[in-house]
Amino acid sequence: MKKHVISLYTLLALLLIFQIIIFIHFSTVISNLNLELNSTKNSLQQTIQTQIQTQSQLTQLASSLTSLTSTQQSLTKQISELKAQTSSDFSGIIEDAVKSVVSIRTDISQGSSFIITSDGYLVTNAHVLNNAKYAKALTYSQEIKNANLIGYDLDLDIALLKISGTYDYLEFTDSDNVKVGEKVIAVGNPYGLSFTVTEGIVSAVNRDNKYIQTDVALNPGNSGGPLINKQGKVIGINNFKVTGESLGFALESNYVKEAINNIAEKQLNQTLV
Repeated sequence: MKKHVISLYTLLALLLIFQIIIFIHFSTVISNLNLELNSTKNSLQQTIQTQIQTQSQLTQLASSLTSLTSTQQSLTKQISELKAQTSSDFSGIIEDAVKSVVSIRTDISQGSSFIITSDGYLVTNAHVLNNAKYAKALTYSQEIKNANLIGYDLDLDIALLKISGTYDYLEFTDSDNVKVGEKVIAVGNPYGLSFTVTEGIVSAVNRDNKYIQTDVALNPGNSGGPLINKQGKVIGINNFKVTGESLGFALESNYVKEAINNIAEKQLNQTLV
């Protein structure tokens, strides 16, 4: 009987020792796992922090590049304007402006036009479309587009059209600020020769209260094209010339804008320029 009691105590002691060993083992394993988890966590935090810093640096770099590009474009524009103001070199101005000039061709005539919004609204002389059954627009990139008539003002000889696509466009400036003697260029499509440029000066303003007189060579096909100043802004729309004389006339930009917005308000319930 005594031997059985001793054996039982021995078995209990062994079980206790075994449990203690198992507890110590699992405690060690859990401790090691915690250390590994903490190490992994710290590593992930460092990685995330590094990525955040990298992303921030990339964002700053992108912002710097955007600013640099904007500055470069601004300097290029200023240099082009300076060249135009100090000499007869309009090359920089023309390079940008001509991209917004469109050749208009109908079943009976042809003329010029220019884009006034990024989504393809363009303006020309109403007489270019007189009695036409359809109109096509030839863009600077040599794409032929259907030109849809939005509306017209016969009194001011202005027609508003729309073509599909996204484009560079020309901006109007205040024609009240145009000065006699100011250098100007006309871009158009004389005799079907697309995107021809001619240069001259403003000879007079407020002719018949609404026209700019210029000695720029205006030929059939120039009608509806822009008259542009040294800053690349539209001061008028080329309209007509006196036969045999160096007398060309362009409707002042303020009247052009008024006509465009009147048409747009009636037909589109909005203004465009």
